[in-house]
Amino acid sequence: MNMKNLRDDILAGTVVFLVALPLSLGIAQACGLPPFVGLLTGVIGGLVVTLCSPSRFAVSGPAAGLVTIVVAAMENLGSFSLLLAALVLAGSLQTLAGILRFGRWISLIPGSVIQGMMAAIGLLLIRQQTPAALDAEGETVTKLFSPLSVFVALGALFILFLWHKRRQHNRFFGLVPGELVAVLWGGMVLLIAEKLLPQAAATLDRLSLPQVDSWASLAQQFNHPDFFNAWSHPAVWLTGLTLALVASMETLLSQQALKKLVDQRPQPSPDKELLAQGAGNMLSGLLGGIPVTAVIVRSSVNVNAGARSKLSVILHGVLMLCCGLLFESLLNRIPLASLAAILIYTGYKLASPSLFISQWRQGLVQFIPFLATTCGIIFIGMLPGLLAGVLTQLLCSSVASHQSAIQLSRYNDHFVVRFNQNLIFLHNARLQQLLAKIPDNSVVIVEHENAEYLDKDIKATLAEFSDMANMRNITLEQWPRLENG
Repeated sequence: MNMKNLRDDILAGTVVFLVALPLSLGIAQACGLPPFVGLLTGVIGGLVVTLCSPSRFAVSGPAAGLVTIVVAAMENLGSFSLLLAALVLAGSLQTLAGILRFGRWISLIPGSVIQGMMAAIGLLLIRQQTPAALDAEGETVTKLFSPLSVFVALGALFILFLWHKRRQHNRFFGLVPGELVAVLWGGMVLLIAEKLLPQAAATLDRLSLPQVDSWASLAQQFNHPDFFNAWSHPAVWLTGLTLALVASMETLLSQQALKKLVDQRPQPSPDKELLAQGAGNMLSGLLGGIPVTAVIVRSSVNVNAGARSKLSVILHGVLMLCCGLLFESLLNRIPLASLAAILIYTGYKLASPSLFISQWRQGLVQFIPFLATTCGIIFIGMLPGLLAGVLTQLLCSSVASHQSAIQLSRYNDHFVVRFNQNLIFLHNARLQQLLAKIPDNSVVIVEHENAEYLDKDIKATLAEFSDMANMRNITLEQWPRLENG
């Protein structure tokens, strides 16, 4: 490696670290877990997964998209140790999927369902983090809230939206992460409030990382799965399956999106990526972390910052490790409202109004399954919502395909009936409907080159129309052969 590539990797790794640090801390906090858990997961993603991954630029770590699943799982399971067992199971399933080469099947999942899943996660994230941003005394914003927390959160949101708008036109805004500035804003407000409004500053919730001054104190921070009670708990198996499915989808979609940002030769294997993610999630479950996925936001930052190799991603993991071990007192100055604002902004990006407009413009065949997936996940859960979206897409696509199988065009007194595919009994009602529109004294031309098969019901309808044609003075041209029908 030459010095220029080394310099580029060091710069990119530092920028990715500055983006990943507040996100990892905020995601753990959003899950109702200690911030150390987020740092641990970020280190596992940055070091272990990166070393196993076939991609040179993908950055793995805790993902905001899995926050709602983790929170729901914690409520259902009632114990973090059972969640860790489910995470080990999820990693095992991902590893098995990689061995069986299931990675290629991601292309079978409809785009509308994937977009609906991301929109639902974004909306749930916004709903979940709004009370945290307000420092509300309950799960609804109608409870008493902290004015200082609101000020910090609104300021952080303003910074994030401003940064996003300006970074495309100004190199400085593109180089310095908006998430870092939002965190610095919160720390600055806390510092000033401690001088001018000490009572208000004392009520502002902030991070609480443990002080790690020995190997013994570090070992106390790790949690371990409860395998003994997990195997007989059906919810553990369902949670493991859900985590494996959603984490794999997010990882493989990130890999697809990364292909559009940078050319990697040879292209990373999706099956090997599943193996890497599975190893990361099994280790995260064993040590007390949360789910690991490849994250497109951090991966795109890595590419845009000029990364040349895996060194940039590994460096970001090393910096996460050093930060958690050496600078816990500095991190504990970060208000939780700043982290909540970052996650609210992340939720907004996942469920932006432009996404709903884009899906609407693609037509009802896309929009209805998208909406069904979004609403299904929000109201009935992740797996049922995804299943509802897939079934709705299948139904909508079937209806659209059914409508386009047979087409009727008119040119003065000439009518052209086009068969665009093989026709079975399900198309018979459509055929009868179109043939009924043809008036007497017409010329009917049938274009049936694309239909290699017509079943008996279709042939019977065509034969019936042919028998009536002479009585109605209708001329038939290119009529399909109906022998053996």
